[in-house]
Amino acid sequence: MKKKKLNLRDLNKTSSDNHKRNDGHNHSSPESIGKFKIYVPAIFSFVMLIIGIAMDYFDVAFFKDWIRIVWYAVAYLPVGFPVIKEGWNSIKNGDFFTEFLLMSIATIGAFAIGEYPEGVVVMLFYAVGELFQSAAVKRAKRSIKALLDVRPNEALVYRNNNYVSVNPEIVAIGEKVQVRVGEKIPLDGILLSEKGSFNTAALTGESKPDTIAKGEKVFAGSINLDGVIEIETTKEFKDSSIARILDMVQNATARKSKTELFIRKFARIYTPIVVFLAIGLTFLPYFFVDDYVFNDWLYRALIFLVISCPCALVISIPLGYFGGLGAASKNGILFKGASFLDEMTRITTVVMDKTGTVTKGVFKIKEIKTIDWDEPEFMKYLMAMEEQSTHPIAKAIMEYKADGEDFQAKEVTEVAGKGLKGKVNGKTVLVGNKALMTSNNIEVPSETDNIVESIVMVSIDGKFAGYVIIADELKEDAHEAIKQIRESGISKIIMLSGDKDSITQQVAKEMGIDTAKGGLLPEDKLNEVEHLKKQFNTKVAFIGDGINDAPVLAASDVGIAMGGLGSDVAIETADVIIQTDQPSKIARAIKIGRSTRRIVWQNIGLAFGVKAVVLVLGAGGLATMWEAVFADVGVALLAILNAVRLQKMNWK
Repeated sequence: MKKKKLNLRDLNKTSSDNHKRNDGHNHSSPESIGKFKIYVPAIFSFVMLIIGIAMDYFDVAFFKDWIRIVWYAVAYLPVGFPVIKEGWNSIKNGDFFTEFLLMSIATIGAFAIGEYPEGVVVMLFYAVGELFQSAAVKRAKRSIKALLDVRPNEALVYRNNNYVSVNPEIVAIGEKVQVRVGEKIPLDGILLSEKGSFNTAALTGESKPDTIAKGEKVFAGSINLDGVIEIETTKEFKDSSIARILDMVQNATARKSKTELFIRKFARIYTPIVVFLAIGLTFLPYFFVDDYVFNDWLYRALIFLVISCPCALVISIPLGYFGGLGAASKNGILFKGASFLDEMTRITTVVMDKTGTVTKGVFKIKEIKTIDWDEPEFMKYLMAMEEQSTHPIAKAIMEYKADGEDFQAKEVTEVAGKGLKGKVNGKTVLVGNKALMTSNNIEVPSETDNIVESIVMVSIDGKFAGYVIIADELKEDAHEAIKQIRESGISKIIMLSGDKDSITQQVAKEMGIDTAKGGLLPEDKLNEVEHLKKQFNTKVAFIGDGINDAPVLAASDVGIAMGGLGSDVAIETADVIIQTDQPSKIARAIKIGRSTRRIVWQNIGLAFGVKAVVLVLGAGGLATMWEAVFADVGVALLAILNAVRLQKMNWK
């Protein structure tokens, strides 16, 4: 995310397109180098202003006529010239009614009627406000900058029998890369070393190190914590998870919320109206007021112009949304745009997938039941058979801790749709489902009929020996996720799954979800969500793993993908990515959206309220330029400080 240097000698210098997009506002932040130099023009103007006011107050003899004018002009130029220059550039580009024009007319007009100190004060306060704004934006960007800082800048690639340092962007798929302790993984890949420990905090928001075993996926941007490791790249840099997430974050602010778009459109209509009202306020009283004094009415018009600057609105609203995006990123939640922060506040129904969303999507042994066999010996027979299979259930069984080297399976054959048949240490062993047992005249206990999870039955030498229940394991925070979603005010939670309906119903019941449907194809889920969306006053968020659920993620009002780092489809399709794979972050995303919207509307109310009061006072001659400065720059500063609060909030 390229940052622009902001200083008062070239205040808010942007391209024409940028300028139009920001309605005359530059929200970039100062670079760290030369920070103090940025403040020098404002400090110089302030010192000159204070000395000038002091000489006016003590009525210093020489401080009269042209000397006084030159003194205040010198105080004005360091902060005023960049604004006048920007206003002129805007006019040349066809953008007439910007805050630069308003500030220039008001302050030059103040000089024209002899109110030199007030002209300097208005421009100085405006310049200081821009500097505060820049500091606030920098603070809001800090958590997103952590993502940008994880972009790897070199890769040690094995080429020509040696490791050479190259740019990650020229590393091909399938190349071997070495990563030393403390270095960032440059590209997505699989771990070739036996194991590794990685800090993924900048990617997932999770501070706990992640331990990865040989053959498992590793992601670009993770920091290697323990020993030199080697990986084999599986993606080019431009397609790596971190590159795509960075691109998403960089473009997030381009997707404006409806509130933000409305305010920008409003400002572009409002500003020319204000200019013409100020002209009318200057000249029209001539026809209606007996004791008309041009300077008095011009002064009122200048005050009117300063007050009416849409500064507070156009600065604080984008800053509020940007603060929300940054706060979410710091919490391991990526919104693809400010519009989705708004949409999250309108959600009335949460629909979720089961596998990979509230469960880990990995088979685990839930229960082992044996008949006339010791469990370890029973499992050795079973594991000897399952060693011949690559089925996910076989992998789950092989995770059982048992020394079975002396148990060897022979003559293993697969019975299509039923299981395996073979010999282990001279005994005939059948491993599979009830149909396999029945076809071999093995009597199966009736208690197995009530088991809804996947079940592996075993017979040894023609007798039923026992069974193993295999089930997908709930994520650690699954129960807490449902509780927090309900506490956030959403009572309608639905589970839709492609898994067996009996298993889906059992998981839903265990988690306290009232409505659940299983055995659904992707198009069935899509139809269910489309039906929900047609209901009156219903906004649907769908949470899925972003692969089979891509059509539903796209169709829902807000699509939320779990495990965004591992799924290209999630990053492409979903509107919100939960990087930590924790369903409990869903409620936090809703809370962040609501907090952001609340602060944005507080700023809108503050800006309109104060400006309306001071505009009336200014038009009636009851407000001076000092009140005008507060109504413009002061309110903008208060709004900025309010928006910055998002960075300090805690949504646990």
